[in-house]
Amino acid sequence: MERLQRSKAGEGHNSSNPPLSNGALRVNNQALQPSNGAPQVNNRSLQPSNGLLQLSNGPPQVNNRSLQPSNGLLQLSNGALRLISQVHPTPPSPGYDPRAVAQGDASRDAKALRAAMKGFGTDERALIAILAKPDPLQMGLLRNTYNSILRRDLLSDIESETSGYFRDGLMSLVRGPLAQDVYNVNKAVSGMGTKESLLNDVLIGRTNADIRAIKQTYYNQYHRTMESDIRGDLSMKTEKLFDMILAATRAEEATPIIPQEIERHVGDLYAATIGRSQGADQITVCGILTSRSTGQIRAIAQQFEARYHTTLIKALERRFDGHMEDALVLLIKRASDPAMTDAEQLESAMSGIGTQDFILVQRIVRIHWNRQHLDQVKRAYQHRYKKDLIGRVKGEISNKHYEALMVACLS
Repeated sequence: MERLQRSKAGEGHNSSNPPLSNGALRVNNQALQPSNGAPQVNNRSLQPSNGLLQLSNGPPQVNNRSLQPSNGLLQLSNGALRLISQVHPTPPSPGYDPRAVAQGDASRDAKALRAAMKGFGTDERALIAILAKPDPLQMGLLRNTYNSILRRDLLSDIESETSGYFRDGLMSLVRGPLAQDVYNVNKAVSGMGTKESLLNDVLIGRTNADIRAIKQTYYNQYHRTMESDIRGDLSMKTEKLFDMILAATRAEEATPIIPQEIERHVGDLYAATIGRSQGADQITVCGILTSRSTGQIRAIAQQFEARYHTTLIKALERRFDGHMEDALVLLIKRASDPAMTDAEQLESAMSGIGTQDFILVQRIVRIHWNRQHLDQVKRAYQHRYKKDLIGRVKGEISNKHYEALMVACLS
C-alpha cells in the first residue's frame, strides 16, 4: 500500500521515503514540491478545500492513479493515501469512562448521609443537600466511600428509608448517569410492553463511546447482551433501527462536514421518503441517520429544508409512525437543537392529564449532570413556553420532598 508521508530532517524514517531538508511530502520517492506555498503532484497544485487537500483543476494522480475522496480522506483506489490525519474518537461523557475517578475525601458527606437515615425518621433535607450537588465522578467517589467506610450499601439504605418518586430521584442520582441508563434500558424492556420513551431517551443520538459503555455495563450487570434484550422486545422494523444504533459505528464528531456528501444524503433521504408515491425505504433512512455525526445530521436537516422547502422531520412524520417515527424525529431534533429538545421533553412529561412522574424524574436527573447544558435548557424552556422551568415543576409536583429534590437538581 502506498502511503503519503511527511518527513523531516533528523526524524525517524524508512529507506523508501528519505527525508527532504525542506520537509516535503513524498510518495514512492516522488516529492510533492511546494509551488507558491502549496505542494504539487504531477505539476498540479494541491489546495486545501473543506479541510482536505484537493487539486485546483481535478483529482490528483500518483503513478497515473487518481486519488479519490473516501470517508472524508483522499485515498488511492487500492488503499489509503491520507492527506489528513485520522479523526479522533469523541470521548465518553463524564461518568461513562470507568478509568476516570474523582480525587478527594468524601467521608464527611458519607457520614452525614448515614446520620440522615439512621434512627427514627429520615432527614430528607440533608439527603437532598448532599446528593443533588455532586458531578458524576464525585457521586461515584461518594457512593464508594459510603459503602467502604460504613460497610453498607448506599442504594439499599436509600431504598429502605425513602419512598415514591422522591426515592426514584435519589436512587437515580446515586447510581450515576451510566448505571442509571443501564437501569432504564432494562426497565424499558422488562415486563409487559416496551417503555418506548425510556428507550429513546437513553439511546437516541448518543456517541459511540457512550453506547459502548452502556452496552458493556449492561452485560456486566445482567449477564446478557443489551442487544438481545432489546431485539426481543421490538417490532422487526424498529428492531433494525436499534441494531444500527447499538452498533456504535456512527461518524465521530470531528469528522469533516463535506458539502457534496451532505447533498447526496439529502437526495437519498428525499427519494426514500416523500419522493416515493407511498411508504418509505426504511433501510436507507435509518442507515443514513444512524451513521452520521450530530454535526452532519444538523447539516443534512438544514439542507433538506433549503432544497425541498419542507423539513426533514415533516418528511419522516409523513412516512413513518409509532415508535419508529418517534425515534427518528427525536434523533433529528437532538442533533438540530439539543437544549430545546430537552425543554420540550420536560414539558411533554408534565402536560396533559396527569404528570408522567417517573419520566420527569429521569429527564431532570439526566439533564442536571451537565450544568452548562442545564442552563441552556432553562433558557430554551423560557423562550418556548414563556414561563420559568423551576416554577413549572413546582406547580406540577405535590409531594414536598420530591418537589424539593427536583428543584435542587434544576438549580
